[in-house]
Amino acid sequence: MNDVKYLIGNENITVSPLPTFSEEVCNFLNDLSKAILQSPAGRLYPDLSALAFWSRKGNIQKIKEIYNQQEIRLGRGLCFHIAPSNIPINFAFSYLFSLLAGNANIVRLPSKDFPQVNELVSIMKSVFENYSEIEKRTAFVKYGRNNEITQSFSQKADARMIWGGDNTIATVRQMSTKPRCVDIAFADRYSVCIIDANKILEADEKTMQRLGENFYNDTYLMDQNACSSPQLIYWLNDNDQAREKFWNIVLKTAQQKYDLQDAICVDKYTKLCEDAIDNTEFIKRTTNTGNLLYRSELKKLSAYVENLRGKGGYFYEYSLSDIEEFLKIVNEKYQTVTYFGIDAKKLADILLVHNIAGIDRIVPIGKAMDIDIIWDGHDLVRELSRVISYS
Repeated sequence: MNDVKYLIGNENITVSPLPTFSEEVCNFLNDLSKAILQSPAGRLYPDLSALAFWSRKGNIQKIKEIYNQQEIRLGRGLCFHIAPSNIPINFAFSYLFSLLAGNANIVRLPSKDFPQVNELVSIMKSVFENYSEIEKRTAFVKYGRNNEITQSFSQKADARMIWGGDNTIATVRQMSTKPRCVDIAFADRYSVCIIDANKILEADEKTMQRLGENFYNDTYLMDQNACSSPQLIYWLNDNDQAREKFWNIVLKTAQQKYDLQDAICVDKYTKLCEDAIDNTEFIKRTTNTGNLLYRSELKKLSAYVENLRGKGGYFYEYSLSDIEEFLKIVNEKYQTVTYFGIDAKKLADILLVHNIAGIDRIVPIGKAMDIDIIWDGHDLVRELSRVISYS
């Protein structure tokens, strides 16, 4: 444990549970939101700004009202979080969800150094000056790949939030825990986008500009690393003119906003070459619009397409005959469907009728990254707390 670095808190963490949505925790979130928005970092990093927007008093109150306040709920105790290494601020959402559920928290921060993580830690330290009880229940730690340390934290935990690939989750689940420890695992998932080409043709310039920015936020902003970032774009009522109109605004937005790193550029081109060699069975043709935008059109669909994943502006696309064709290949790996021009309620009803095992979210383009209390099909406040029943 000497290799553990505590950025916030220490090994002497207070583990007494709090009620769900306790007044002190809600006030802490609101003050954290204000502190982020008032900081230069809050204006510089969109993911920090999104965290601040989610944490504001009005949003937390709206979430609180959804839950049945007639229930008496307390946190489970201590929650150990293993954050993903490639999404900078995901650890903070994981922490805040568990905090609202009433838990003390040990959070393993991303192994990669992100400037916004350091900024957020600094902001949190300043807010904790007025919230000593919450600070006592919080530890943010960093350490290298070390199963012994993870095992030690796991043995103390009453709940674990495990974010990572399938192999990481399998390894962590093999570690011994308390008999009543609850594990919530966020495994590798796959997401897609469905666009009605007719609605693209009808869209005015202002709508298209907003659509381009929203699609950029879903994809380029995280280099397509997030599980909720769409990899495959499905076209309904396909039309070449609509495709050109859409991709032109995406490219224009990327040219204005995206800083294409050399490493990402190499990875993207390497993936394109691998597809040209290994995936000729599926890929009909590839369009290369400079280094910022690659598109590979698929000949056919099968369960294999979930293995086709781009990075930094490399997308796959396919012309759908109808929604039914798409549903034939959906499995439990599918997480998010973003859309433009289709009826989300109708799609949800179709999933229900067909007893589809996958797809947990159907959201408009631009909302792929909007993480919330309900995530990956889990109601996190309820799963991370316990009900005290009485009669």
